[in-house]
Amino acid sequence: MIITIDGPAGTGKSTAARRLAQQLGIQYLDTGAMYRADAWACLSKGEDPHDALAAAQVARETHVDIDDLCVRVDGVDVSQRIREPDVATAASIIAQIPEVRGVLVEQQRRIAHGRDIVCEGRDQGTVVFPEAEFKFFLTAAPAERARRRQDDLAGRQLYVPLEELLNQQQERDARDANRDVAPLKSADDAIVIDTTGLDAGQVVALLERHIRDGADSLTH
Repeated sequence: MIITIDGPAGTGKSTAARRLAQQLGIQYLDTGAMYRADAWACLSKGEDPHDALAAAQVARETHVDIDDLCVRVDGVDVSQRIREPDVATAASIIAQIPEVRGVLVEQQRRIAHGRDIVCEGRDQGTVVFPEAEFKFFLTAAPAERARRRQDDLAGRQLYVPLEELLNQQQERDARDANRDVAPLKSADDAIVIDTTGLDAGQVVALLERHIRDGADSLTH
């Protein structure tokens, strides 16, 4: 069984996906962390994320391990570093490169093959796993998304003004929605959930209820 959870940054999809996987006792795959890890690798090697050939070569050569909350790139723990703003921006840039996406989509399908898994990202239900049994797309009001991002950064001793985060968010949303390959959008058969005003527990409860109801309908 494959469950996909897509949506823009700040909607709470990473936390919800991780907790949902724990509730169901299945694996969790944070595909956004894979893009961030490759973006970090580009920056650490002095490569320009806008350079499609270089970014694709880095993606092919980089070995990424994701184990629960730990992300390692070629054995280096980058779990905290990949959450910083410069890496997030670089990740959004390399995500527009078809060759990079091709490498990571292949890796994601290989990881999920034959497993029960919750896959979270931006194109899981539309491109990577169009035949997934359950698809969700999370949204939230822009101001709340930016506030959540600010809180997350503050927890790591990084302060970024809310206005700056809103501008970064708007630019990233535009890049993600308008890219030629795998643009950010809800799958036609996805369940859309607005997480504005909801905490993680409430979101997970909604997701789990839809899955339980869907599973019940398949058995009758």
